[in-house]
Amino acid sequence: MGVYAPAVWAQGTAKTSASRTPAVILVLGDSLSAEYGLARGTGWVALLEKQLAADRIEAKVVNASVSGETTSGGRSRITALLKAHQPTHVVIELGGNDALRGLPLQNTQDNLNFMAQAAQDAGAKVLLVGMQVPPNYGTDYATKFAGVFETVAKARKAAVVPFFLKGVADGPDPTRMFQPDRIHPKAEAHPQMLANVWPELKKLLR
Repeated sequence: MGVYAPAVWAQGTAKTSASRTPAVILVLGDSLSAEYGLARGTGWVALLEKQLAADRIEAKVVNASVSGETTSGGRSRITALLKAHQPTHVVIELGGNDALRGLPLQNTQDNLNFMAQAAQDAGAKVLLVGMQVPPNYGTDYATKFAGVFETVAKARKAAVVPFFLKGVADGPDPTRMFQPDRIHPKAEAHPQMLANVWPELKKLLR
């Protein structure tokens, strides 16, 4: 038995070391994640880094978000991003600009599915961050659009946040939390946005 003990100990040490390898979280989003109109360091992704430090979770955050990005744009960039950063986790926060531009829902769904599958094929866990549209889009469209994120999450067995702006855009006076354009949240809304994402992301980091 003594002959094998060092080998067993070495295997155990290797596993412990591997388990301590910092996670790499790639955030692929639009202006809501790119700090549009905000002071640097006040957006939810920057707050995520502080949350990780507070919870003593070793992780590197790569914010690859671009203002104005659509799911098509994300799809065109994700392969190179996965190769460059080799993330362990991918947060996909895209789709809102598809709705603003009136792009076909099927295209949005196909693009989200492509990105989720690409990330999973690269060995990453995926979190889809869902969006909802205002009532003036019509009940039928709003319902179908919100359902796209759930549909892709179910198909890919990925985690999902149903509504990124819950507690921000659905309050009694939603405009209070937004910049003058009424599209981009103010800095004071971003802690709530992180609060919507963090519980699901934390589960994936365990």
